[in-house]
This record gives sequence, C-alpha cells and structure tokens, in this order.
Amino acid sequence: MRKVLITGTAGFIGFHLAKALLDHGFRVQGYDGMSDYYDVRLKQRRHQILLQNPGFTTVEAQLEDRETLDRVADDFAPEVIVHLAAQAGVRYSLENPRAYIDANVVGTFNVMEVARRHKVAHLLMASTSSAYGANEVMPFTETDRADHQLTIYAATKKATESMGHAYAHLWGIPTTMFRFFTVYGPWGRPDMALYKFVQAILKGEALDIYNHGEMYRDFTYVTDLVEGIRLLIDAAPVLGQPVEGDSLSPAAPWRVVNIGNSDKVKLLDFVEAIEAATGRVAIRNYMPMQKGDVPATWANADLLRRLTGYAPKTDVRKGVQEFVDWYRDYYGV
Repeated sequence: MRKVLITGTAGFIGFHLAKALLDHGFRVQGYDGMSDYYDVRLKQRRHQILLQNPGFTTVEAQLEDRETLDRVADDFAPEVIVHLAAQAGVRYSLENPRAYIDANVVGTFNVMEVARRHKVAHLLMASTSSAYGANEVMPFTETDRADHQLTIYAATKKATESMGHAYAHLWGIPTTMFRFFTVYGPWGRPDMALYKFVQAILKGEALDIYNHGEMYRDFTYVTDLVEGIRLLIDAAPVLGQPVEGDSLSPAAPWRVVNIGNSDKVKLLDFVEAIEAATGRVAIRNYMPMQKGDVPATWANADLLRRLTGYAPKTDVRKGVQEFVDWYRDYYGV
C-alpha cells in the first residue's frame, strides 16, 4: 500500500484527489490549515467524508508551522508528496498579497524540505495556468516562456516552480509541477465563478459578467483533473529521458505539465450551460475587465497524454449539470 502525503485535503481539489487515491488503495495522510478564506464548514464536511475511509488520517495546521509539518511527515514517512495547499484566488491577491507569500512561498519551501529529508520518490506540486500571464499565443504549451505574471498569486506560483527546479537539481528530487486550468465541479470553492453564478441565478440575483462576456476559459472538470494527477504519480521525471514535446529540464528531474480540457469555452456559453442546468434565465450584469484578469486561457495537454495516456474529456454542459445537482442537494434548494 503506497503512502502519499497530500497538503490541502480539505480543499476542493485535495478532497477529490484524496478520495480518488483512497479508492485505488493508497494510504493518505492529509494536511490542511482550514483557513477561513471561505466557509470552513464546507472544508470540515469534506474531511468528514474522507475520514470514513480507514486509509485516511489528517492533521489541521498551517504549512508555515514547520515543526508540525515535520512531525507529521516523520510519523507518516511518505513515499510521494502531492502539494496542493495554497492561498488561492486571483482577485483576493489584490487585497491581501502577504497571505500568498506566507502560504505559497514559505509554505511550499517547508514542503520541499520535507521532500528532501524523506527522499521521496516523487514530489508533485500545483501551479496554475495564471503562470502564463501575459502570453497571448494559444493554446498554452509547457515549453512556452512564462515570464510576465500579472498577479501576486500567479507570481508566487511561478516562484514555487523555480524553487522546485532548484531543489530537484540540488537534491535529485523527481519533481512535477502541474498547471491547472479553471477547475470546476461538485464541492467547488464558493469564490469561483461557477459557484457564484449558480448561487446568484437560483436566488434571482444578477450575475457579474466581466469584460462584457468576452472571456474564454479552458474549463477542466475536477475528476478529470485528479485522474491526471493520479496517473502522473507514476510518471516521475528522469533526467536525460525526455518524451516528445517535453518540458523536462536539462539540469534536473523536473518538468511542468498542463492539466486542462484543451477546449476554449466562451464565458457566455458557460452561462448558458448554467441556465440549462438550473432551468432559470440569468440576469446579466456586464462589467469591464477586472484588474489582473486575463481574457482567455487554453491548454495544450499533449504532454499529459504522452506521459499517462490520458486526456481530460468531460463536456462542460455535463460538468455544470453535475455541479448544479450537487449544489441543490448540499444546500437543499
């Protein structure tokens, strides 16, 4: 039975990944700070579900609490670490940038130190499609330069990619960074567009639609995402052994992998999918572009397919329907 330490198990993606790995017979040690960035009750409920599986244990503490993180890792002795915990949210990074430095940079450094001490077989860490920043050529490919991030959130994630590369080079830690593209689905975060839109439309309130609807996103259904991560666990990078189109470093067992649906969806089509799933017509409040936002994201996910044989495939209308069904059930509406 393989042992995986996952940070952020009470979070949206961490919860789904832990559940998937438990279903495949892994032992999972969770670690989550339970910050109040959004409703903690949602996080607690996710952990309650995971704790029904005897293969799951968890500790609630911040990543910046190095002593607790070290103690948990020493007791568990992980073979693999999947680092998902972070201060999330592009827009909140305009209000409270220091939270991103503390959680995303200092916290990630502490996780990398654990990986170094325990000589893990594979360290996998979450980055973001926002790392592509001001890039305009799409679809985004891992070998593209990504030097012009537009928010502190994106900058901290790009910083962790560089930190991970340095540790992979210095200590020989096989490291995979994955860039996520607009993940959505049941148990999602309340600060994300889908959650906000469904909540508003069911209450008869207006939806704030930025850039007057001229926005495109590569929406990735959460179970597709975690399947990609699960398969990447067994695709640890090896120095000097690239595959076609690889982002493998020439100096370290380190690579970046996009995980996206490879399908650019217009925001207004997304809204129409929500209308269809809820059976309601949205009240649309068209707004200008928000500071730090980008008009489009779109993933080239060929590298993921070459490494794992897998490609995300859930159609956005199906995925939105799944979320709406969960939302109605969870909130009794």
